[in-house]
Amino acid sequence: MIRVLFNKKGGVGKSSLAVNLAAISASQGYRTLLIDLDTQCNSTAYLNVTDLPKDSSIADLFEQTITFHLHRRPASDFCHATQVENLDIIAGSERLTELESELDSRHKIYKLREALESLKDTYQHIFIDTAPALNFYSMSALIAAQRCLIPIDCDDFARQGLYSLQQKIAEIKEDHNESLEIEGIIANQYMTNANLPKQIVNELIAEGFPVLSEYIGQSVKMRESHQAKKPLILLAPKHKLTQSLIAIFELLDKN
Repeated sequence: MIRVLFNKKGGVGKSSLAVNLAAISASQGYRTLLIDLDTQCNSTAYLNVTDLPKDSSIADLFEQTITFHLHRRPASDFCHATQVENLDIIAGSERLTELESELDSRHKIYKLREALESLKDTYQHIFIDTAPALNFYSMSALIAAQRCLIPIDCDDFARQGLYSLQQKIAEIKEDHNESLEIEGIIANQYMTNANLPKQIVNELIAEGFPVLSEYIGQSVKMRESHQAKKPLILLAPKHKLTQSLIAIFELLDKN
């Protein structure tokens, strides 16, 4: 299953969720791949992925589609082991920014889907982290994925943004990827003692949005996880926040 975490709104926890869900998937015995498509490379940094071989990032994977290669390297060459057993990553790169215009002008929007198609027998679960923008790379991810997860931070701006996002995903489904579905809205940084998050979530459910039944609460443990460069399943497997993330993964794994 290929899942993309996407929201045009920043600061909603896409990278944190992508890394932690991928790590939980791997910890449960699934061969898992994480793809970092954000030029900030937060997922790559979170997993402490350094000292990779030359020309082995996601930018290099894309770049070889616009330059001549007698023998083009397979997508598997760009997949690298992480500190989490069973979890590989295609590392992020700031160079994605400089490549975007040429990739777009040469209509390379389907190249990520082709690459992931070649990896379907290697990985049971693939998670894609995206930038908070509907750019060439997030479009590529939505075209390549089967399911879209949308994290929100439970404020009114997030709710308003969902309407346009739902419409755009419907357009991509119709024009480019008939298998694409919004699998779930993830209520992140949820404050159980505040009225507004409850109100917003209840309104979204009433409007028919597929809000997942497990909400992710606020906790300093997530920041500690970032600082330690360890997913929560490694850093604090018994913590309440980790258990909520495991519950999210188990909801997804039923699909």
